[in-house]
Amino acid sequence: MQATNYMRGFSSAEVLLRTILLHIGRGYSLKETASRARVAKLAEVSSVALFKRLKKSEEWLRGLCLALLEESGVEIGRWNTVRRFRVVDGSIVKEPGKTGSQWRFLFSLRLPDLECDQFDLTPTKGKGSGEHLSRLRIESGDHILGDRAYAGTEGVVHVLKHGGEVLVRSNGVTLPTYDQEGRPINLLNRLSKITEAGVIKEWSVSIRYEGKDYPGRFCVLRKSEPQIQRALKKLKRESSKDSSEVKAQTLQYAKFVMVFTTFSPKQFSSQDIMECYRLRWQIELAIKRLKSIVELGHIPKGDDKSCRAWLYGKLFLGLLTEKLLRIGSVFSPWGYYLETQQMR
Repeated sequence: MQATNYMRGFSSAEVLLRTILLHIGRGYSLKETASRARVAKLAEVSSVALFKRLKKSEEWLRGLCLALLEESGVEIGRWNTVRRFRVVDGSIVKEPGKTGSQWRFLFSLRLPDLECDQFDLTPTKGKGSGEHLSRLRIESGDHILGDRAYAGTEGVVHVLKHGGEVLVRSNGVTLPTYDQEGRPINLLNRLSKITEAGVIKEWSVSIRYEGKDYPGRFCVLRKSEPQIQRALKKLKRESSKDSSEVKAQTLQYAKFVMVFTTFSPKQFSSQDIMECYRLRWQIELAIKRLKSIVELGHIPKGDDKSCRAWLYGKLFLGLLTEKLLRIGSVFSPWGYYLETQQMR
């Protein structure tokens, strides 16, 4: 996608992108970004002009993100556009300075066009500031893809009550499930019987909220042994930082990918469910990079277009970082893999 209609003051699309990324990637204010661009002889623009360019760059930056996703092998184009698939996530951003404000933002990316159809910015404390599905505006037919942070009964029911469907990764704790007789499911007992990696197990469940049951499915996939060891090592490393002890059930849950969904079993097999979550996870790789980059920065407040452009810029940086890591993992000065040969 070409950067057009908003190039005034910039000699090329490359210069415009470099200037925007000074603001988005480095966390500089618009005023400081304009000053640095002038000193570096990139562009002669005011902070007001730069803000206008940022707003008009939304579609361009989204196009760059789509191109990087496709290049990385994420097949988002194959999803049926009749359904509204939405990836939801969020984070906290702290603005620079000793008195820099903290803000919590929540966003939804619609697939397959990666359009940001919701961007909410709230303080980190107070009513309605949490990171949960209840903050989403839901339309009938929405299919929401969320990670473990969104596996809460109240948020899931919010989606269902408004005609949507959910697929969230379970952490085994915050989304209790019940069997067909209404009895609490002993998840650990069921997991102990799954010993083979790569085989999807599924059972019908319901969740309960304010005395009413909502039916769904629980899909479980045991990880490979190397993945299990990585997950356990990460848990133990994190617990050592705050001198806490990892619970036995947490160690057990870490061996599995567990997903709760209300997606129609007639339209989505258990394998389809895991493929849906795999897609969400692929996009989440870039989101994780976004979160590491997003810790500092001046976030737009009060203009939807500038907020979305800011988000796409962050996501672009995350995807670009993933690309550089892929290239770096196979890079060598001679450009090919060595074949070992013994000298005679």
